[in-house]
Amino acid sequence: MIGKIFSVIAFISFLIACITNNMESLCQGIIDGASKSVSVTFSLMGMMALWSGIMNVLKESGCIKILSKVLSPILKKIFPDSFSKGVAKEEITACVSANLLGISNAATPLGIKAMKELSKNSTDTIASNDMVTLCVMGCACFNLVPTTVLALRTAHGAQITYEIIVPVWICSGACMIFAVLLSKLLGRRNDNS
Repeated sequence: MIGKIFSVIAFISFLIACITNNMESLCQGIIDGASKSVSVTFSLMGMMALWSGIMNVLKESGCIKILSKVLSPILKKIFPDSFSKGVAKEEITACVSANLLGISNAATPLGIKAMKELSKNSTDTIASNDMVTLCVMGCACFNLVPTTVLALRTAHGAQITYEIIVPVWICSGACMIFAVLLSKLLGRRNDNS
């Protein structure tokens, strides 16, 4: 679908550039955009590689188990079925921890592992409430350290890189609370029907 949308946008841009006799600007924009995308990709790759490595080290060293115990009281309320059965506790904690650190790219494979563990425990073909909640938290998670945004601001030469942290805390916290509450509300409603 995204490929089709991109094709339509590219065709419309080409058509308008031909009509307005502005082909030189279009070509220059394509070249500038391609070079900027490569430089942004390289600046983000280093940050993602670093944090993905840190998450693997934390998992191998047992820190995720310790973090799981620390976060257990909160995560028990958010993922009651999984934590009561002891299913995917480490995977869920690792995914939530990566999202807390603002490294959603590293959290994605952890979330996929958690979903696989959760689906092993279920015979149903429909996603469980915990699976839906994990997916929602992956999309709208509280960012303690918004590393991706900070890396992008640094790559683009922002003078004051860290001024966005408090607004990110407020926005991401509000979004996560609303998303989890909505997930729980609709999950209970679905269970009752």
